[in-house]
Amino acid sequence: MFFSDIINQVNQIFISLDATSIPNYLIFLVFALGAIFIGKYTSAMLSIVIKNFIPGARQEITNNFLHPLKKPFQLAGTCLLISLSSAWLIDYQQFYKLFHPLIVFSVVASLGWLASRIFRQLIRIYGVKIISKSGLENELLLVFETVANILIGFVGLVSYAQSQKFPLTGLLASVSIGGIAISFSASKTLEQLFGTIVLFLDRPFIPGDYIRCSLGGGDIYGRVESIGLRSTKVRVAATGTLYIIPNNKLADTAIENITRGKKVMVLLYLDFTKKLTEQEEAVVQQVARNSKDSLLGMEPGSMKITIFDHEAMNKSRARMTFFILGSSENSIQLRKQLLEVANQNFSKQLKKFGIEFKMQEPNIYVDTPITI
Repeated sequence: MFFSDIINQVNQIFISLDATSIPNYLIFLVFALGAIFIGKYTSAMLSIVIKNFIPGARQEITNNFLHPLKKPFQLAGTCLLISLSSAWLIDYQQFYKLFHPLIVFSVVASLGWLASRIFRQLIRIYGVKIISKSGLENELLLVFETVANILIGFVGLVSYAQSQKFPLTGLLASVSIGGIAISFSASKTLEQLFGTIVLFLDRPFIPGDYIRCSLGGGDIYGRVESIGLRSTKVRVAATGTLYIIPNNKLADTAIENITRGKKVMVLLYLDFTKKLTEQEEAVVQQVARNSKDSLLGMEPGSMKITIFDHEAMNKSRARMTFFILGSSENSIQLRKQLLEVANQNFSKQLKKFGIEFKMQEPNIYVDTPITI
């Protein structure tokens, strides 16, 4: 009833405006300004919708999606409302033909960005738990995220082309025929371009990284200065000379990335609700090692646990340190989320033994990059 009343009131407003002598462009400007204002509250309106239809999941959806993705929701809502408002410009055909494709593109782009961010949240929140239970390599999540972004971009491109009645099918057919012809005449160049695509998708290094690789002329060690369409420029250490390597050769060779050979030290403080006995301290030590050893990306044998008495209160406190390994910022973030899951399991297992604690927030992370 609530939404049907709103729709009826909006219809009445449209009918009333259509009967007035106010120029349509002024009506559009008013609606466009209203769209910008209302679009800021897209997340709040969606929260109301969720409260009415799926109240049980409102808190989870709000905390995991609406609040973290507030800006993408605002942009998508604003673009959609402006697109609806553009109906008042149909009478101005010349301006409408110029303006409408831009509005449609903004809608498609904003919805694509929103879909990409939603999928990323799904991967980071639920995918991490699935990976931790299945024992698979958590780097797969980054692959899934990349593939999903490519599919979202492709769907958005096709949708925009169809909305503009662009002959996409004929273009793809002509491109495929032309591609076959080009492949015969420029196979070497295409091989280098495909090597570039592999480097950009796999990202074994980025400009600024120090790498070591073995090519026909021997080992090369230096700093990556740039990645071009056909080749990568590496500033060789010690000599300072610039080595230009075709991308297809880099895609086919083993690369040692020195810069990403880093680890992050994790420091956790646990405040227990009572003073632990020696037997309980042994239980904490064993449960902690079991729960953290199952954490993918943790350096084996790096965990150290120290249990001591709190200075001010008659309670025990534990300091836990270990190292997590990662090759990029995204992989480090994934391992931090896996750590949160491991901490929850650790807490549940200790409660079975009657041991409860409160973990100090936030966790302390210290980067320890390798010395070059």
